[in-house]
Amino acid sequence: MRDIRIVFMGTPDFAVGVLQKLVEADKHIVGVITSPDKPAGRGQKLRLSAVKEYALSQNLTVLQPTNLKDEGFLTELKALHANLQIVVAFRMLPKVVWAMPEYGTFNLHASLLPQYRGAAPINWAIINGETKTGVTTFFIDEKIDTGEIILTSETEVAKNETVGTLHDKLMHLGSELVVETVALLEKGQVATKSQPQTAILKEAPKLTPENTQVDWSQSAETIDAFVRGLSPFPVAWTVLQNEKDELKVKIFQSSPQTEAHTKKPGTIIASKKSLKVATGNGYLYIKEMQLPGKRKMAIGDLLNGYTFTEDAKML
Repeated sequence: MRDIRIVFMGTPDFAVGVLQKLVEADKHIVGVITSPDKPAGRGQKLRLSAVKEYALSQNLTVLQPTNLKDEGFLTELKALHANLQIVVAFRMLPKVVWAMPEYGTFNLHASLLPQYRGAAPINWAIINGETKTGVTTFFIDEKIDTGEIILTSETEVAKNETVGTLHDKLMHLGSELVVETVALLEKGQVATKSQPQTAILKEAPKLTPENTQVDWSQSAETIDAFVRGLSPFPVAWTVLQNEKDELKVKIFQSSPQTEAHTKKPGTIIASKKSLKVATGNGYLYIKEMQLPGKRKMAIGDLLNGYTFTEDAKML
């Protein structure tokens, strides 16, 4: 059995679940690399990354470089004498970092590679209506998410899955896969394979204000998948035109209904208890929404205190 000394790299909650599983499996973590503390909230107090909070609770050594090529950081990293690095939801590494350990650097990616390479694989799998997804461990190389595959694990995407529920499902699945990958490395039994060549590659680009806006000309089912794929974060948004007001509103939950109509997409039909918006092939019932400066609300509660005019519409 090899004596594996691990440096773990990650930042958000998704990475915490994996680090916790490694600690519980009694793997030897010699250091944790995470993002620098960032000012947040009204008081601009420094907020620790989720990974840092957990690492400190376990008395693990934490490094927070701003520049991964900085000589000071590289000296500190070498001093940890790791022979394996594990990356989960971190930033792109320079070769001087990922090529450092004897047994390499592997990444956990929340998709079945080569599909959904990129920053937001969980979101895009739901947005695109996938019925299955999974997690992959692979050795890092010069490009993004293209390295030799070690292991994969597959799961179904439930009918009404949100990115929140799928995130947790894949975090648990990924945690188990990482521990299994480390066990293979300890035994010296890793057999990698190249990522398969495929004619159609679906990407998972970073989510931005531009690509998270609802397009009401699409089908109700497509828009509902879009809403679920962005809920609870970063959340699908649209512009509500109500009289002279144009408000940027967020949609957290919806329900599609296919129905022939002649209304222009974006047309709002509101009653005392429901709110539906015309789409390309029917209506999208809004179940949970947030107005600017307000908390998110169930649509029944929102309608109790907010009035939509007859010509109100979503742009």
